[in-house]
Amino acid sequence: MLVQLAVGADLRCDARDELEQLAAAAGAEAVGFVGGTRAAPDPKYFIGTGKADELKSLVAATEAELVIVDHALSPAQERNLERLLQCRVVDRSGLILDIFAQRARSFEGKLQVELAQLRHLSTRLVRGWTHLERQKGGIGLRGPGETQLETDRRLLGKRIAVLKDRLARIEVQRSQGRRARERREVPTVALVGYTNVGKSTLFNRLTAARVLQADQLFATLDPTLRRLPLPGGPDAVLADTVGFISELPHELVAAFRATLEETRSADLLLHVVDANPLERARHIQDVESVLAEIGADEIPRMMVYNKIDTLNGTGVDPAPRVDRDATGRVERVWLSAVTGEGMDLLLAAIADQLRSATVHQRLLLGPEDGALRAWLYRHARVEQDCATELGGWEMEISMPQARWQRVEQGKDSRSRRICAIAAPARTAGSTASLPTATLH
Repeated sequence: MLVQLAVGADLRCDARDELEQLAAAAGAEAVGFVGGTRAAPDPKYFIGTGKADELKSLVAATEAELVIVDHALSPAQERNLERLLQCRVVDRSGLILDIFAQRARSFEGKLQVELAQLRHLSTRLVRGWTHLERQKGGIGLRGPGETQLETDRRLLGKRIAVLKDRLARIEVQRSQGRRARERREVPTVALVGYTNVGKSTLFNRLTAARVLQADQLFATLDPTLRRLPLPGGPDAVLADTVGFISELPHELVAAFRATLEETRSADLLLHVVDANPLERARHIQDVESVLAEIGADEIPRMMVYNKIDTLNGTGVDPAPRVDRDATGRVERVWLSAVTGEGMDLLLAAIADQLRSATVHQRLLLGPEDGALRAWLYRHARVEQDCATELGGWEMEISMPQARWQRVEQGKDSRSRRICAIAAPARTAGSTASLPTATLH
């Protein structure tokens, strides 16, 4: 049984379809739908007493075993609905977590999903289980009086700590791989976008990979990296990431932060959008909100309007093309990952963007800056390095603009020292002379 309300606003035109797709992705079969509007959520049932009674009658008539509410419920609201309906109740966060649990394949993905589930469960230990509040008793069990609820919370806390530690070790391995790519001066391009907009199909088309592609929400969870050949320039690394969705549970964002680090460390983001104008703007806003939440909103990005093969009859030009702004920079690329139309335009736009988004700096380091010099060799391309008469070094370096921005936003002493005295950076293609930053 599906439940969806418009609370304080009009219901999105595709909201019901999305809920039905989420339920199908979780393996549920919808036997009924309850909708409506409310000015504000009801504290007891969220949906209000009248809708709750209507839902109870419909559940009894259809013999539904599960009620899916397309909203975030408090533990108390979830417990109250279960007592009234006499069946399980799952909110939107629980539904998405269940889908992720089914789709996780890699060891890292399973750890991330388990961590998100435990964080979600830790707030719902009291739902309907009165025995969890009883103190231990009986022969051999009398002691400090710890309740079963306290025991479960302590065990959950221990398991969460173990999962965090394991994911931290995996993140160290990922960061080593990223540093190796930086030393080899290989730029990273990451695919981001709303779920089911065709990111995996586009990834396979660009890299000849065999990532699972299916017309369903969250078809793939685990990040995949492949070499991306670019015309007229060095190759890049293309990363396929998990799709986003509106009201993505915070537990998932926190648990998948290590995976999303591939997005945060990318030199260019390809924001893939369904070219169909229906709900396009809302999907873009939802993705932008998640990117801001994980700290990736400052990374250069390019909009990729996919599925132009489905635009016939919508009033939108279905031809593959490139839209540029007043300065000539690529804003949007229109293509179809299924038919392959526009792939050459996208590859040329990526190559042009990566070449133009390179920052050059000339630095004069003092004798005490040996550690900083070594760091620059690891994270930047050193084009010139000459010793000075004072025992320091005069270096000319270049790095992708996104990486330079991360240096400027850095909180450590090295980044603060560079940014405090660095002159304005110059991007590739400019005719201005190189700026000089003096480090003493």
